[in-house]
Amino acid sequence: MTLCKQINSCICCGSNRMVANPVLWKSLIDEWRISNYEVEYINRQQGLQCLDCHSNLRSMALALAIMRCFTYRGIFQDFIKTRIARKLKILEINTAGSLTQFLSQLPGHYLGNYPEVNMMSLKFADESFDMVVHSDTLEHIPHPITGLSECYRVLKLEGLCIFTVPMIVNRLTNNREGLAPSYHGTPEVQQSDLLVYTEYGCDAWKHTIQAGFQECRIISAEYPAAQAIVAVK
Repeated sequence: MTLCKQINSCICCGSNRMVANPVLWKSLIDEWRISNYEVEYINRQQGLQCLDCHSNLRSMALALAIMRCFTYRGIFQDFIKTRIARKLKILEINTAGSLTQFLSQLPGHYLGNYPEVNMMSLKFADESFDMVVHSDTLEHIPHPITGLSECYRVLKLEGLCIFTVPMIVNRLTNNREGLAPSYHGTPEVQQSDLLVYTEYGCDAWKHTIQAGFQECRIISAEYPAAQAIVAVK
């Protein structure tokens, strides 16, 4: 199998100065039990980076999903200047890849990092935000459905929860309970907040429905490497 529809310019800033670096290491590959084909596209998802704004492919997928929800065709740094973007109240949980540099320019943006903001018990009132954004965070939450249900709670009616998870597209979602601890990040760092509780597969959308959302979309920036999920309240 080969990768298809590869991105060659940055969705976030428009630059065509891109570099690809491998990011996975052998012990994580073994723990994740992924094939060479899966290693190839996960490395592209996490390791393809714009040299100008430093967005990687998963951040670009997230940016594309946000823009598609507002039928905007263009690059993300221009989208955030639009009137509709500047009216949004957005909760960003942890730093959503490289998008913080763009989202922070919006007057209605709030960045909440762990442990100040715990996704399983958000400190905000019901129906506070138009959008909740997070990137490769949900797999590190002990109870991801609880985390998503909290996102649902703080969203206004028709609000959007837009996120990425590292998704193995030919596999079903797997809970790592009972398995040896596995950490993302770098091989020499094993922080508790990088511990993986859930390995996501093609049925990742199910957690959004189980959390209360009535609609879920998948936006593909580049298959199979870069998918973003949009859950609609």
